[in-house]
Amino acid sequence: MILCSVQLCFIAVFLYPLASSLSYVELMVTIFLTSRLQKVVFTIFVFTAQLVFSQSIRDTIKEQSIVPVHFKKKNFKEILPAQVLSGETLERLNSHSVADALRYFSGIQIKDYGGIGGLKTINIRSMGSQHVGVFYDGIQIGNAQNGVVDLGRYSLDDLDEISLYNGQKSEIFQPAKDFGSSGSIYLQPKIPVFKDQRKTNLVVRFKNSSIDLFNPSFRLEQKISQNISASFSSEFIQSDGVYKFRYKKKYPDGEIANDTIARRHDSDIRAKRFETSLNGNLNNGSWNIRGYGYLSDRGIPAAIVNNRFDGRGERQTDENLFVQGSFRKKIFPKLETQLKAKFAYDYTHYIDTASSIKIQNQYIQREVYLSNSNLYSVTPDWDLSASVDFQYNRLDADLVNFSYPIRYTTLAAFATTYQWKNLKFLGSVLGTFIAEKVEKNTKSPDRTVWTPAAFLSYQPFTGKDFTVRAFYKRIFRMPTFNDLYYTMIGNSSLQPEFTNQYNLGFSYSKSFGSGVLQRIFAKADGYFNKVENKIIAAPNGSMFRWMMLNLGEVEILGTDINLQADLNFGDLKIRPLLSYTFQRARDFSDREESYFGHQIPYTPWHSGSFALMSDYKNWSFNYSFIYVGERYDGQQNNIQYNYIQPWYTHDLSVQRKIYWKKHEFKASFEVNNILNQYYDVVLNYPMPGRTFKLIVSFTL
Repeated sequence: MILCSVQLCFIAVFLYPLASSLSYVELMVTIFLTSRLQKVVFTIFVFTAQLVFSQSIRDTIKEQSIVPVHFKKKNFKEILPAQVLSGETLERLNSHSVADALRYFSGIQIKDYGGIGGLKTINIRSMGSQHVGVFYDGIQIGNAQNGVVDLGRYSLDDLDEISLYNGQKSEIFQPAKDFGSSGSIYLQPKIPVFKDQRKTNLVVRFKNSSIDLFNPSFRLEQKISQNISASFSSEFIQSDGVYKFRYKKKYPDGEIANDTIARRHDSDIRAKRFETSLNGNLNNGSWNIRGYGYLSDRGIPAAIVNNRFDGRGERQTDENLFVQGSFRKKIFPKLETQLKAKFAYDYTHYIDTASSIKIQNQYIQREVYLSNSNLYSVTPDWDLSASVDFQYNRLDADLVNFSYPIRYTTLAAFATTYQWKNLKFLGSVLGTFIAEKVEKNTKSPDRTVWTPAAFLSYQPFTGKDFTVRAFYKRIFRMPTFNDLYYTMIGNSSLQPEFTNQYNLGFSYSKSFGSGVLQRIFAKADGYFNKVENKIIAAPNGSMFRWMMLNLGEVEILGTDINLQADLNFGDLKIRPLLSYTFQRARDFSDREESYFGHQIPYTPWHSGSFALMSDYKNWSFNYSFIYVGERYDGQQNNIQYNYIQPWYTHDLSVQRKIYWKKHEFKASFEVNNILNQYYDVVLNYPMPGRTFKLIVSFTL
């Protein structure tokens, strides 16, 4: 009875913004979001975590690993298999951040503005970074200001798995938010696991590289009781960001001049990350509370143009904090529910000392998110789900004539899955209801949008793991606060962007009981995406004054291929991984323009990666290769002046494990960009050449 009442309260709060008056919700949220309460809530959370760590509770029941309970049918297989990097594989891919690891997925374009501190964003199948949902421990990382997530802020040390889904997850027991992106990245933090009667796990790690990187970190896990565990981790990153790069000045006729080697001096960073969590099991359920903080002070890498290599004097200070929790329980044999909540606070301080007048801008984002999802199993082969989410976003800034926007978003998702013999079907519909308020200027009109999706898979051969699949999904993205309200640039009458996705593919997997070849896996997909009402920035009478506009459409035709294998030569084990992407993404906005039908900027026709991992006793050897083919820069015309040559990198690492009294000592030496190739991911933002890295870790 109590649980049902809680659910009704959640649903009432979610649906309230649809009513004619929003004053009550606004009042309650405003009270909660005062700066004093922010500090109190976060302090209480950290104090509670520290208190739990200090407790020592003896268990009288048999020890076991504390892992959240997941309820999936035994024969359930995803309709659309995800691209996944997890565990040891994730650790060995010569990657510093999440953005580095994602390069090994097919269908991905990474925008990297150089160095450890440079902005790093992701684009899936050329639909735009704002169409990508990034989820941390099952809850989306939001950014209502510009719609993108800087993936360079998230370390791999605390992650157990990274997965990429095109369209959406195949499971329907999820928040409505999870149905609302054209593609999704899921970052799953590590869950404490205790072995051999242990109650404490401690990992201490140190990284150092030739770019003057000082990067110590640790992770502490404590078993509190039979069903409760806690973890705390912290990381410090410092680097002067100085590295060599090659600069070439290109003239309109394509001639290269001023080919020189220089040093970048404006990519320094000093950052601290801390994270704490409590995890618990219930009878037929689980719960989790997590706190996260990232504090940084870094230089903003400037474009290298006109022989100027000393930077622009731009700096950025960030404070990103969030507290989130989830609760999941099977109420009846056929009914399961989950609740999720999050509060996030993001502060950005931008400083520009290069101009005659020192520029300082401050931005503060606040977000409250609540979700309730329910799953009902009609039969063993037929499931129904209903999810309702509510999200509050507010942006404050010290810009002149700023609008101070507030956005209320309510989402309602209804979905079903059905399996008949070897045929599986998933259908969903998402309703999005958006209302906004501003203190100044004109607000964007309220929106009500319903978008469908349908997924199908079929296994034609009994006993053979060969699956054919297809899906269609229509989704939209609301313009960001910057698109709508940025002073002198924003356009409050912008229409949302819509994407239509069509996908047809197959996957094949086979395991062998003996012999050299242990397992093979192959996956291929062909797809067609169409983006409508594409939002762009265009000059408005002057190159110093821009505004946001809706233009026609972009059509993307592509193919993704993934191949994996496991080979066994006795003590020597080898695992090759290959991915390839072909994309033709063309702009069909205006037939009168010279760039009509041209490839959109920064989308290569061909790209791919290859990784080879090998293990021999306590030694590990890893080789990886990244290739990005020819493309054109930010100008829309595909002419020689805008042409960017292909780039590729080779990385190599060797790792040694030493065991001493049940403790593990691990040392890894890496060489990145072995051939010292100078290249730009984004034009005029050069990447580092050859670098060396030493990683040492000790597990207690």
